[in-house]
Formats: sequence, structure tokens, C-alpha cells
Amino acid sequence: MRSISPYDMSNEAFIARLKAHDLKATPQRIAVHEAMVELGHANAAQVSEFIERKGETKITLASIYNILCQLAVLGIYSYRNSASNKMYFDVNTRKHVHLYDKQTDTYVDVDDEELCSQIDSYIKKKRFRGYKVEGYDLNILCHPSGRKSTNRK
Repeated sequence: MRSISPYDMSNEAFIARLKAHDLKATPQRIAVHEAMVELGHANAAQVSEFIERKGETKITLASIYNILCQLAVLGIYSYRNSASNKMYFDVNTRKHVHLYDKQTDTYVDVDDEELCSQIDSYIKKKRFRGYKVEGYDLNILCHPSGRKSTNRK
């Protein structure tokens, strides 16, 4: 069996990752995944709206939230709380930084290898008594400047 990249978000790779955790690829899980691939960063309500607009799968908001949480706990997605205290999920599980716009409650991925490398290097040198660092989750707080950035993805 080929190795599955944590960022390969094709349905085939997603189904393989579900199977690796002994989960079935139900129509509801597939619909949630397809919504997340399209949205990138989203909360359960946004995923629900996307699925409703598509109109192919019936699923409750509570089921969407449960599926998203389950996928995050398994490491298939990542998650974070926004300033508005909503849980946002992210299909990008590679090491990266987020721009977080508090005005619009939105996240944008910043894939900056140099910045991540510098953070990794700093954290490797630090000791936090009584804790073992597993990783980091960096959100850069921002608001639109009116100019388009070429660094955003």
C-alpha cells in the first residue's frame, strides 16, 4: 500500500485514511470532506451550508460537528478556536502558519518554510519545565489592508 500524504485530500486518500482508522466512508463523511476541501477552513455551520447548497446529502449540523471533531482528533484535519469562540477546522495538516482576520473571522494559510524552520529551531532549543512540546499553532492576527498580498494561499 502506498504511503498517504497528510495533505493529499483526494477522496481516494481520504477514504484510505478513514480505513486506516477502521472507519467507514459514509456518504455523510464524504460530503463533509468534500465541503472542507472546497472551503479549506470552516466551522460546522459553514460546512452545513455548503452541503445544503450542493443538495446531494442529508446530514444534521450536530452530525457534521461530530464528524469534524472525530477527524480532528484522528489528525486527519486540524482545528482551532476563533476569537468568536467558534471551532474552525482545517484540511491542511502540514506545518504552516495562519493569518487570522478577527473582523471577518477567517483564516488564511501561510506556507512559509523559512518561518516554520525558524520557529522549529527556536522551539528545539527551549525547555519548558514539566512539558514536552508536540508542535505549535501560530495565528498571526490581522485585518485587511486594502492591498492584495501575493504571500497568501
